[in-house]
Amino acid sequence: MTTSPAGQADSKPQLVRGIGLGSATALNMIDMIGVGPFITIPLIMTAMGGPQAMVGWLLGGLLAVCDGLVWAELGAAMPGSGGSYRFLKEIYGPQKLGRLMSFLFVWQLSFSAPLSIASGAVGFSQYAAFFFPRLEHVWSSRTITAHLSLLGDLQVTWVAMPATLVAIGVCAFVAFLLYRRITAISRLTQLLWIGVMGTIGWIIFVGLTHFNARQAFDFPPDAFLLSPSLFHALGGAMLIAAYDYWGYYNVCFLGDEIKDPGRNIPRALLLSIFAVGCLYVVMNISILGVVPWRDMVQDGDSNSRLHVVSVFMQRVYGHRAAAVVSGLVMWTAFASVFSLMLGYSRVPYAAALDGNYFRVMSRVHPVYQFPYVSLLALAAVAALFCFLRLADLISALVVIRILLQFLVQSIGVIILRIRRPDMPRPFRMWLYPLPALVAAVTFTFILFSRKNFDREIRYAAVILIVGILIYMVRSWRRREWPFGKESSFVPSRS
Repeated sequence: MTTSPAGQADSKPQLVRGIGLGSATALNMIDMIGVGPFITIPLIMTAMGGPQAMVGWLLGGLLAVCDGLVWAELGAAMPGSGGSYRFLKEIYGPQKLGRLMSFLFVWQLSFSAPLSIASGAVGFSQYAAFFFPRLEHVWSSRTITAHLSLLGDLQVTWVAMPATLVAIGVCAFVAFLLYRRITAISRLTQLLWIGVMGTIGWIIFVGLTHFNARQAFDFPPDAFLLSPSLFHALGGAMLIAAYDYWGYYNVCFLGDEIKDPGRNIPRALLLSIFAVGCLYVVMNISILGVVPWRDMVQDGDSNSRLHVVSVFMQRVYGHRAAAVVSGLVMWTAFASVFSLMLGYSRVPYAAALDGNYFRVMSRVHPVYQFPYVSLLALAAVAALFCFLRLADLISALVVIRILLQFLVQSIGVIILRIRRPDMPRPFRMWLYPLPALVAAVTFTFILFSRKNFDREIRYAAVILIVGILIYMVRSWRRREWPFGKESSFVPSRS
């Protein structure tokens, strides 16, 4: 990889600080809400076997607060494009282990970010199936198995149907919308946020005005009996809840484009977590009071007809209202894909600019000033992942991200306090270090408490091993750490 003289770095196109607190909070909220709570309610009810799944939602909210405080401290102290890439590099030593950790983060993001985007696009297609049921007609479905001598069998199931083409089309259209200057995107974000809030507000109003408490709290026998099966179920429910809450950190990936990041990044994080947490609890209880949870479990088992909000509205006001709310949920799903693709496209750009990823990803559009190669690559991989089942997308995404990012970052914020006690920190974690420790323990519980937890862990292990091999080969050829002198890269040419 070639590098440019330090004097040339300032002549490169720079990102624009055009996102204020309102837009940053809106980006986080539409990223968090997206299609998740509208399409995963049957999945979380199936995992827990009844309305006691609300415990999973509540614990997921607690986890979001604890981990959000980790992100808030790191994001305010190290604002810039890349988020965890910058954090991990600084925590573990920018020219030593931190270089490997930050590379592995970007490497896993090349898989987990498209998985997240694809889940939103697939959710969009699920609600489109309410209008056109034949979208769920399966053309072909196959499971590919690869036997790994040390890790066991690695299985991937792909499904091709008309809805898959709809999901791919969403990825392509969002990439088209993002192919422009960030200031225009900020205005579009606020418009999308209005649609998201309007949809949730309508659902909550309808649910509360037609609420059946006996149905909402119709717990099955032994719902809260302490047993191994309860903890297995809770682990599965919290995995889904973690997916639904995730997105509160999106603002950290846009640090170079946030106004007054030391103040606005923590505020946007905590405001979005509190607001979305309240909306989730009220909305899900409202839906349970109208749609029996046993019907949701049946749909969750089959991984079809997951448009529960459409069924909810149809039972109250009929088909026309169900069609309207389906369209609004599709709007929120689209907004989520928009926010995810925007935030994640800045991470490979930041790593490449730092000389620690593929150089082509550092290219900035000469007119619109955004990392266009990174954006287009992310959209292409997300389109490919649209062939996976929604439940598989969510499980693989959460496990990969926990193992290769969230755990090392939760512990890392404590390590950084020890290594760099004098580092300027505009925001300091409340009740330090308790939130970081709670987050780390909870993430570990989610990983290992579920039935068949080893399947997704194998995915993460393969990604980790391949990433380490790529890094070591590249470092050996360059005589970088750990094979030679410590790296001292300056930004590379775009």
